[in-house]
Amino acid sequence: MIYEISYTALAFFLVFVGLVLGLSFYFGRKKSSSSSYYAAGGQIHWGVNGIAFAGDYLSAASFLGICGMIAISGFDGFLYAIGFLAGWIVALFLIAEPFKRLGKFTFTDALNAKFNSRAITLSASIGTLIVSIFYLIPQMVGAGDLVMPLLGLPHWVGVLLVGAIVIIIVASAGMASTTYVQFLKGGLLIVLSVILTFFILKNGLTLTPDFKGSSSHYTFIELTPQVENDKVVSVPGWEVVSQQTAGGKTFVKLSQNGVERWFNWTQDNDKQVLKEALSVTQQADGQALYNGEAKEKGSFYQVGHMSKIVVNGEEVDKTGALGPFEYLSTLQDSEIIRFLQVKFSDGTDNVSVYYQQPTAGESFLLPGLKYKIGRDANMWSKMDFISLMLALFLGTAALPHILIRYYTVKTPRDARKSTILAIAAIGGFYILTLYMGLGAAVNGVLDVESSNMAAPLLAKAFGAALFSIISAVAFATVLGTVSGLIVASSGAIAHDFIDVYLKRNLSDDQKVKAGKIAALVVGVFAILLGMAFQGINVSFLVGWAFAIAASANLPAILFLLFWKKTSATGIAASIIVGIVASLIIILTSPTMWDLYGLGRAAAPHQLENPALISFPLSVLTVYFVSLWFPKRNSVSQ
Repeated sequence: MIYEISYTALAFFLVFVGLVLGLSFYFGRKKSSSSSYYAAGGQIHWGVNGIAFAGDYLSAASFLGICGMIAISGFDGFLYAIGFLAGWIVALFLIAEPFKRLGKFTFTDALNAKFNSRAITLSASIGTLIVSIFYLIPQMVGAGDLVMPLLGLPHWVGVLLVGAIVIIIVASAGMASTTYVQFLKGGLLIVLSVILTFFILKNGLTLTPDFKGSSSHYTFIELTPQVENDKVVSVPGWEVVSQQTAGGKTFVKLSQNGVERWFNWTQDNDKQVLKEALSVTQQADGQALYNGEAKEKGSFYQVGHMSKIVVNGEEVDKTGALGPFEYLSTLQDSEIIRFLQVKFSDGTDNVSVYYQQPTAGESFLLPGLKYKIGRDANMWSKMDFISLMLALFLGTAALPHILIRYYTVKTPRDARKSTILAIAAIGGFYILTLYMGLGAAVNGVLDVESSNMAAPLLAKAFGAALFSIISAVAFATVLGTVSGLIVASSGAIAHDFIDVYLKRNLSDDQKVKAGKIAALVVGVFAILLGMAFQGINVSFLVGWAFAIAASANLPAILFLLFWKKTSATGIAASIIVGIVASLIIILTSPTMWDLYGLGRAAAPHQLENPALISFPLSVLTVYFVSLWFPKRNSVSQ
């Protein structure tokens, strides 16, 4: 898409960034002990921590990724929200209070509370680092996506900007500033989502959305071709250039006045028709053409609209304001135009075509558009869906940057109360994501190149001020989450690995200094990864982090808390098995095979999410290895 700088958005952005940095410098002026740097000294009020929990959790994946996935895939996108929220039940009933009693600074501290094991220290610190890095990738991708419409800058600039600001935040005051940044943006994000949902319901549904910032009122061309022997041979007023079959569809490239455009050849009411598609052509010389022209021509549109609205059995052009349940029921009876992507090579050029797909509202509001679990399902698709749900349900209670927040409150009771408040806040927010995602799907605001921009662009359709505030808060969302992840990563490197595993016996000041240096290194690495994964939906990427956390960390935590025979060797082995199994499956997945340029179909397997295999392997490992190598070096708590 073509994004122009919004000076209103820029002003709000600068205010929020200034506020975030001001908080960091304020806490940075105070004496920074290792306890305050890694766990805010355990002095955070449970109410503040509960909203900060929500702020930590309502990351780029929740606000940008889930809304975008709902806009593209309907209810299948909302399944992420269900899985994310359900995971907190595990955290509340199994983890919160007992985990608070075990640790001091880091996740590794807790696992090693009953042992004096270098193996646990090494494996858990590596696990923390890997999970945090995988969670960092989608945050940085989301940051880059946000900066394009907010500041009119390239994706890589946004990634670099977030990385630089977060390194300053973490290096200034660690967990204390991170907690209050999370508290601030978590509360604001929920309030602003309520406001955006209000506008969605107030506007209702229309066949011709024509907001500022929306282009779905553009009329896509439909042509009648002349066909011979399954080939389009002529089209009045156009020159036929080529024909391509990919993804079960046939696409025809036509030329008019020197501009080449792609059309989807389909049947409409028993009539052959060519429906205009959106296309991005990467030419052999490195140049990109958007709908056959340079991007600066502005001929590449925001899309997503309805082709039919049915109210009480009658078709209408618009509905006016609707209540929450009316909105859903009307959508269910209507029809939505989705734009689906197909990639192929056209001689020397690589082409991405986004073609129109009319979809019944009932199908859009039921599972099956993305995850095939009913009709058209196969073994791989069913396994992939189960694996994803398993990862989301089990991963929450094993994310290091979430777990270390239990050390920021005073007592185990406060840990439980924080968790209950977080569940309430997060659950309310996820209900709002359903309406924001559906609103983006039908109001002509979708950037087909980045589903992550669905919610901010929807806000832009309702006014520059709302867009500016929401984008700035979304950016703060990324800042806060990345800050928490880098604190967890720096703790794993400086406290767990350098101080404990290598036995450097660092002084308090040296621990803090080592943590800040580690934060810088991890921040730079996260910047590079954020650039590499541009364009992939952030919720999808977060699913990988949840799968690794569930596989590497959760079996170790649960066995440690609830099985007396658990040994240090069993815990260490289960972490390593969980990490290795997850990474092997992820790195050989269809998505990664696509990134390697080898094609999804050529991947060794078709499983995108590893938890279905890696989690049971980790459970079996901790059980059998603990039996084979019983615990020896127990230490008193």
